[in-house]
Amino acid sequence: MSRNHKLLVKNAKQVVLICNNGEKYLTKHGMNNLSVIENASVVIGSDGLIRAVGPAETIRTQYSESSFDNVIDATGMCVLPGLVDAHTHPVWAGDRVHEFAMKLAGATYMEVHRAGGGIHYTVEHTRAAAASDLLTSLRSRLQRMQRAGTTLVECKSGYGLELQTELKMLEVIEEARSSLPINISSTYCGAHAVPKGKTVAEATENILQVQLPWLKELMSAGRLQVHNIDVFCEQGVFDLVSTRAILQAGKEMGLNINFHGDELHPMNSAEMGAELGALAISHLEEVTDEGMVAMAKAKTAAVLLPTTAYILRLPQPRARDMLDAGVIVALGSDFNPNAYCCSMPVVMHLACVNMRLSMTEALAAATINAAFALGHSDTHGSLEVNKHGDLLILNATRWEHLIYQLGGHQEVIRFVVIGGNVVYDNDKTLDL
Repeated sequence: MSRNHKLLVKNAKQVVLICNNGEKYLTKHGMNNLSVIENASVVIGSDGLIRAVGPAETIRTQYSESSFDNVIDATGMCVLPGLVDAHTHPVWAGDRVHEFAMKLAGATYMEVHRAGGGIHYTVEHTRAAAASDLLTSLRSRLQRMQRAGTTLVECKSGYGLELQTELKMLEVIEEARSSLPINISSTYCGAHAVPKGKTVAEATENILQVQLPWLKELMSAGRLQVHNIDVFCEQGVFDLVSTRAILQAGKEMGLNINFHGDELHPMNSAEMGAELGALAISHLEEVTDEGMVAMAKAKTAAVLLPTTAYILRLPQPRARDMLDAGVIVALGSDFNPNAYCCSMPVVMHLACVNMRLSMTEALAAATINAAFALGHSDTHGSLEVNKHGDLLILNATRWEHLIYQLGGHQEVIRFVVIGGNVVYDNDKTLDL
């Protein structure tokens, strides 16, 4: 055993492991029985992986002759896994603050879309933006997420809708991955909307014959790391036939299927996604009972986005029905110009109040299950030996304060740690 380690977090009031038996995800029963150790410590090795988690006295004895680059005394504090945001659109130019007033006045998502706003407004500005400007704004957004406790985030393209801008967005995500500590799962979402002047068939053909072949070549050459493929399957956007063709082509390239489905209308997206072996489907406000059963059987995660239903005044996803059906429920912020939220603690709070999740269910959905939805639950989402040393330290004696205090995470999160390195040291926390 090496005697030199990167970090010791000692004497925590609570350490929330989430899992302790290598579970890749949790369903209803497991989500209500999280693994928590009182008066515990965590050791992160020089490689950034967790070496030990256990009672403080046991760790003190086992590592009595070890040295640490950094020691954090967490007496009276709580330690949690870093949060995982399973759905974001963080690369774009041109905010849509003006559309908020339209929505408050009663305009629907598709009414804004048809009026030239929504995705098309952002596409116009993103196409015109320099890659350097997109990178600057992306870095700022990811740093805000990091300060709110997110240590693994999914990042989509999708505001290009043509080859050059989609590649520009993916290259910006790649640059952020290499220059920031936050872990990134990259998603190609060229089928986010049908470009102006094109039919669904024409847009689908362009993706299949132009965009995906280029993407495959760049991935094969090692110039891009892309993990997931996404399509907005919706009335007036991509129908089931076109969605299936694009997702299947991405799957054949080795990409995980992780797409938007059943948001505004019941499209039977869940049934189709389960049939294709989708890793995850997002939104699902209008999922059918049959779709839930299919997802549970296929082990396709449901990435629920409480911010979207909140901002658009949509019916909430039926989280409780999904849990009862055995679906793997995860959470994401859906950060984008329409739903501008960087905070997974706020997302968890909304999930508890509006979707009726318990706090333990919300935390599991924002850690191990969100990691599963991104294909990373073997390395992230819980505090277990040999997983990445990504964690939060709260200035609170109960972990629930992270969810309970609506918008209070700025004063609760004391440290954010990624790979054993402190990436956020917040001396502005307040005593309860």
